[in-house]
Amino acid sequence: MQGSIHDDYRVYAMFRCYLFSVSIILLLGSVSLDARSSGEEIIRALELAPNPENGKTIYLLCASCHHDNGWGKSDGSFPVIAGQHRRVLIKQLADIRAKLRDNPVMYPFSDPETIGGAQAISDVAAYIAGLPSDPAPGQGDGKELVTGKTIFQDKCSACHGEQAQGNDDAFIPRLRGQHYAYLLRQIQGIRSGYRKNSNPAMAALVKSLSVPEMEAVADYVSRLQ
Repeated sequence: MQGSIHDDYRVYAMFRCYLFSVSIILLLGSVSLDARSSGEEIIRALELAPNPENGKTIYLLCASCHHDNGWGKSDGSFPVIAGQHRRVLIKQLADIRAKLRDNPVMYPFSDPETIGGAQAISDVAAYIAGLPSDPAPGQGDGKELVTGKTIFQDKCSACHGEQAQGNDDAFIPRLRGQHYAYLLRQIQGIRSGYRKNSNPAMAALVKSLSVPEMEAVADYVSRLQ
């Protein structure tokens, strides 16, 4: 009976995360102009049939930082983007273009005048999503993996999945196999409010974590393959 209740909770939590993510796009009339612009571009990009070959050409601009394989840098200065969900990539690119996500380094590389409009986002996201993930991302010191696992299972897995695989339909990113230092920086950015395009529910959750707990969960997730 306990297993059944637990499973029902997981289904409910995933559905709740999905509804929240979709509402960001659908409730455009009640958000800022920047958010509305991002949401409209996300919708357009999702409606377009992607051309990964064109995406490969566009990706040449991205490779200078994320490398040809999309694995970024193990020190976390640039994330692993290879194998990330297409919808997640589209949303993040649209948010960066609309300045909903502060990322000055990305602005010139994601600008419509540089790479194109919604079709370009659709194409490059499809190409990146098809790249194999980094088999050996940067990791932490490995000293608090049990703590990290407990925190992840209790607080994160309901939305991000038991293996941090994310959910493409719900715009929830895949976290497993991401560089430890990048994961930690994003958690801290969400906690401080610097990363403005994060799910408010996640922002509230990470505020309950101490710095050692954030380090532990980031280290644990970076090791999931």
